[in-house]
Amino acid sequence: MSSGADGGGGVAAAPSRGGSPAEDGFVPSALGTREHWDAVYERELQTFQEYGDTGEIWFGEESMSRLIRWMQKQKIPLDASVLDIGTGNGVFLVELFSGLCQNSPTLRCHSLWKFENLFLAKFGFNNITGIDYSPSAIQLSERILEKEGLSNIKLKVEDFLNLSTKLSGFHICIDKGTFDAISLNPDNAIEKRKQYVKSLSRVLKVKGFFLITSCNWTKEELLNEFSEGFELFEELPTPMFSFGGKSGNSVAALVFQKS
Repeated sequence: MSSGADGGGGVAAAPSRGGSPAEDGFVPSALGTREHWDAVYERELQTFQEYGDTGEIWFGEESMSRLIRWMQKQKIPLDASVLDIGTGNGVFLVELFSGLCQNSPTLRCHSLWKFENLFLAKFGFNNITGIDYSPSAIQLSERILEKEGLSNIKLKVEDFLNLSTKLSGFHICIDKGTFDAISLNPDNAIEKRKQYVKSLSRVLKVKGFFLITSCNWTKEELLNEFSEGFELFEELPTPMFSFGGKSGNSVAALVFQKS
């Protein structure tokens, strides 16, 4: 379940908080439903099968590089267990497995979308799991991994709000848009966000890191949402924008540590 596709390789488009907001300030949207993402990935799977088109990039290429730079700076061990929450079309994990994407002419010639699961694997990380509640997303991820000749990345159909007991003990959890999508669910999004935090606490090791990129939430709002059981470790630099004489960030990217 990946959300916020920009379709053009830049910053993901943020659904508006205008209109008739729900209790939490968000306008309920189909972007927050499983039916929407099932339909999206069924189309993308068919398109990949027919034309080899791997689809869209989420939050832009820089969002991938930002996470990798942080992991390298922190000297995260290559055997650290990594969970990609809402892996979507499954590309970030491959890059972490085998090296720098900028040194891979093959990958550079592909769509920038290929920086989701692929990104992790190309950098040598070898204990990677991607989950998504859409079976079509996982099928698409499997086809991409097969095309790249990678078979050691684990992919599972899992609803993060209703996890199986098998998922636990991760050193790092990554979210690029899934929490955003949950926030737009028309069916009691507030409770779903609370369940998200509980699930995160369950799967992440004590002192483990949670890396979240959001186009719907500000830094201050995310600090409030994850105040129970998590502490801010670092704020990552993100693109700035200016409008009407004021400047701000187009997305928020934070690293939390489980306390």
